[in-house]
Amino acid sequence: MTEWWQILAVLVAGLSAGFLNAVVGSGTLITFPTLLALGVPPVTANMSNTVGLAPGGFSAVLAGRRDLSGQRRRVITLGTASLLGGIVGALLLLWLPAEVFSYAVPPLIAVGCILVVAQPHLVKRTAARRKTGRPPIMPPVVAAALTWWAVLGAGVYGGYFGAAQGVIVIGVLGLTLQETLPRLNVVKNVLTLLVNGVAALIFIAVRPIDWLIAGLIAGGAIIGAQIGGRVGRRLPSVVYRSIIVTVGVVAIGNEVWKLARG
Repeated sequence: MTEWWQILAVLVAGLSAGFLNAVVGSGTLITFPTLLALGVPPVTANMSNTVGLAPGGFSAVLAGRRDLSGQRRRVITLGTASLLGGIVGALLLLWLPAEVFSYAVPPLIAVGCILVVAQPHLVKRTAARRKTGRPPIMPPVVAAALTWWAVLGAGVYGGYFGAAQGVIVIGVLGLTLQETLPRLNVVKNVLTLLVNGVAALIFIAVRPIDWLIAGLIAGGAIIGAQIGGRVGRRLPSVVYRSIIVTVGVVAIGNEVWKLARG
């Protein structure tokens, strides 16, 4: 990847991903297909993308840190689940044959796109329940246990692939916790940062990373996260959801075509 337009494409993809991750998650559905389109091998693209997006996740947490007030215990408890899940997912990516990941890419991207489309419905249901003052769906102890295990599962998924991980987490938190959505969103940002961070450290330790790609994504994601954390919610969500789904569908078609060619 030496052409100026390729470098610009990765930088813009990183900026877009940082913006999206700060607002709804799913930034990987922009950067990962972009890398695939530029000819980067799937596993290398996934690992370099994870390393590059980690600084953007930290930037998103800083942008929304005010909403973390009073949530220290929750973040620590759920953070252990995210760390464990991220470790397991990263190790699965390293241990399983590269062919497994190549075949898994189309359905994983499809799952991510479906979750992006479904998220507004989950958010609307959660907001409606809180607005009417209805009681929690389940007893607090059961909700706490379910949330922890669900966050662990999301961490495994995030460590292995990562696309729409944030959507999964915000959906889980919204259904099981009685909290406002902005406060849940910043918790989501912390949890996904932990997953991406621990996975990135593992990848750096055991496999070669394309540092040009990781650096470009990181630079763009840091700026994008700051923009998303401050102004992202003012934009119509249908705009960036449409972009995510369009990019995802094109990526699925491209990968299926490559697999069919053998």
